[in-house]
Formats: sequence, structure tokens, C-alpha cells
Amino acid sequence: QTAGGRVQVRWEADSAATPMGQLAYFIEFLTLTGLWSGWQERCPLSYTSPNAPSKADVLGTWMLSILSGHRRYSHVTTIRCDGVNPGLLGMSKVISEDALRRALVAIGEPEGVAWLDAHLRESTAPLLDAPWILDIDTTIKPLYGKQEGAVVSYNPHKPGRPSHSYHTYLMAGLRLVMGVEVKAGNEHSGSHTLPGLLTMLDELPAERRPKMVRGDCGFGSDAIMRALEERRQPYLFKLRLSKNVKRHIERLFRVSGWTDAGQGWEGMDSTLALTGWEDKRRVVVLRRPLQGEMLVAQEDNGQQLLGFIEADRKAGKRITGYEYAVLVTNLDHEVLSLGQLYR
Repeated sequence: QTAGGRVQVRWEADSAATPMGQLAYFIEFLTLTGLWSGWQERCPLSYTSPNAPSKADVLGTWMLSILSGHRRYSHVTTIRCDGVNPGLLGMSKVISEDALRRALVAIGEPEGVAWLDAHLRESTAPLLDAPWILDIDTTIKPLYGKQEGAVVSYNPHKPGRPSHSYHTYLMAGLRLVMGVEVKAGNEHSGSHTLPGLLTMLDELPAERRPKMVRGDCGFGSDAIMRALEERRQPYLFKLRLSKNVKRHIERLFRVSGWTDAGQGWEGMDSTLALTGWEDKRRVVVLRRPLQGEMLVAQEDNGQQLLGFIEADRKAGKRITGYEYAVLVTNLDHEVLSLGQLYR
């Protein structure tokens, strides 16, 4: 008897149950497309013991654990009560956390990376016939406890804590992850992204390469741009506002010829050769009046001050502050298109 009325409860001890009932549709997709069988056949895992688990048991346990949102091997125990999905995958059992850990350790890193990357490329290859943009980015993930590659380095969220660096390659627009490289916390610069980027580009046929590689100020270095120029790969990067870049902005500030770059921005086309660059490159300086009434200024002692400005050009008021962005590219697009492409 409940507050909502009388309820009858019937227990069926012999019926199979699963906490992920809708997974059956995904398993059907994997089976009919041959993805599940192909993933098993090319897996570089091999056992000699007759008592060892099958590839289906190992890979099925691994996949079910990932789809359940697990983050630790110990969480695998929670899916051992699933009486439906393992059978749909052709598994004889859900293996233990220790067996799964030993199985993944037995796969060599070069062989395992080649195996997974090949399947990842197969899943994205049909999309690359259309024009697309490759975004590159680096994310810092703080770590707790002892983990391989946990190094104390640049960590904007938790300064002083060890971290990993995630170097990510994304298909813009779709936000489709083309690949991720997990590196030690002190390997977060663009130079550590470059090897993986070049490997990805070199493996793609010319007709399937991205129309542009795009990244923030961490990737506007001479080494990265030279490597892309050697491959005739278009790129668009943002430059850090270093002293030489600021001097370049000052030279262009009072020059006429600023053109509309969209969304309130103005742009000026120019060339620049920074220290360490072997050649001059095309640089587009973007600026827009600061919005609102306050401008945050920084004194030498680190104290932040609020300076009130008037930055409404349409109202005829004098503009006293600008926000700047400097782009470097080998594209031949006009300023308006480049401004929109970066945003």
C-alpha cells in the first residue's frame, strides 16, 4: 500500500535485465555495418593460454564500460550484472577489472594506436569529400593521484597541480573529433601538436585535405607555419600580442584604409616578419572599439584600475580604446572573409 494507491510487485528472477535497454539498437548498427566484427579481427591482442578470454569478451567489456560513462577500471564491476547486452555482442561473459587491465597492457602502444587510428579514419573518411576546416587546440586537464605523464607545468585551472595535455584535432562546424593525443603536462605547446598534425595531413590524399588549418595564438610559430607551407597547406592562426606585434599595430593605427571586417571589426592588410621568422608573411590586423563604459587598465604593480571611456562612434563620441586581434595566414581571401573565418 502506497500513498498513490495499492501497487502489486512481481519479481522475475529468471528474466534477463539490463540498465541500458536502448543499447540494443546501437549493437544492431555495429553488427549490420560490420564495424564490430572488423574491430575484433584487426585487434592486435593475442593469447596463448586456453583459459584466456576471447577478444569479444575483452573488447565488449571495454566498450560497455565506456558507454556506461566509467572512468576507472574498478567501475567495470557494475556492468557484470548486465544479462542482455553482453549476449547481443557475442560475449560469453563480462571479464573482471583486473583481466581488462592486463589485456590492454598486453597491446603494444604502436600497434594499438595504429589499430584505433585506422578505425577512426574509416569512420570519418566519407565526410572529407566536402570542403572542411581543421581546428587544432590544446586543453589542460588537472590530475589527482598518481598517473603516468602527470607533470606539474602550465595549469590555468589548478596552478601547481600535475596535469595532462590533450592535443585535439577537430572538424569545424560538425565539432567532430578527428583525433586526440594525450601527452605529459609539460608538453602543451604547439611544437608538441605539430608531429600529430603533420602525420594526419600526410596520411590524407590531396583531395581530402582540409581547406584550412585554424588555431589560436599558441600555434602561430615559424616552425608550424613553415611545415604547412612546405605542404602547400593553407592556414589561419592568431598571433600573440608581443612587443613587435604591438609596434606593428601602432604603425598601422593612424593609417587610412581600414576596411569592414564584420560584426563591428575593422581590418588592415599588411606583411610582417617577426624575430625568428625566415620570411615575411601576410598579417591582418583587426580592431574594434571597446564596448561598454569601462576599460580595465593594468598598472606596473599589478593593481587593476577601471578607466571610463567613451567608445560609441555612431553617437559621435571620441573613441579612446580598441580591442585588437592579429591574424597570420597564407590565404588570399579578403579581410572580411578572414575575419569571419577566424570567428
